[in-house]
Amino acid sequence: MNPWKTKSVSVPYENPWIRVEHHEVINPSGQDGIYGLVKFKNQAIGVVPVDERGNTFLVGQWRYALGDYHWEIPEGGCPVGTDPLETARRELKEETGFTADSWEQIMEFHLSNSVTDEYGVAYLARGLHPGPSELEPTEDITVRKLPLEEAIAMTLDGRITDALSILALQRVALLNLRDS
Repeated sequence: MNPWKTKSVSVPYENPWIRVEHHEVINPSGQDGIYGLVKFKNQAIGVVPVDERGNTFLVGQWRYALGDYHWEIPEGGCPVGTDPLETARRELKEETGFTADSWEQIMEFHLSNSVTDEYGVAYLARGLHPGPSELEPTEDITVRKLPLEEAIAMTLDGRITDALSILALQRVALLNLRDS
């Protein structure tokens, strides 16, 4: 049973990707309060591509929100109502040029669930075939090939800080341990 009561909701900002909501609430203690939510119009999609030699491919790009350059797995947004696997295939091709023969959904997750409803799905892609990337006009991406073990180590030593990348790479590490 939900202990929160919503008195009113206003929308101070909205764009094609997010909706920011201001809620007037009664909190679980019975007191008046406020709650700010960011509602996402896309699902987060991530792909861990792994080739036949155990290498993976990260993408590097400048993240405007953080004002810094970051290494991540290929990832993007899936409009609600769109097939997440089709979006994963598109993002892998778009950002790295690869297509894959085998796709396995490895996890679902919520990111920052205290202030957002962002939901995501991550996939493991194998049987990679190279081709030209198809970057969006707003993307300036560098692709880096490296051993999967090094990418996993990057999630542990702070070189990768993107939550989706950390979650997906760590899940692949656990799956590899299980299959060993």
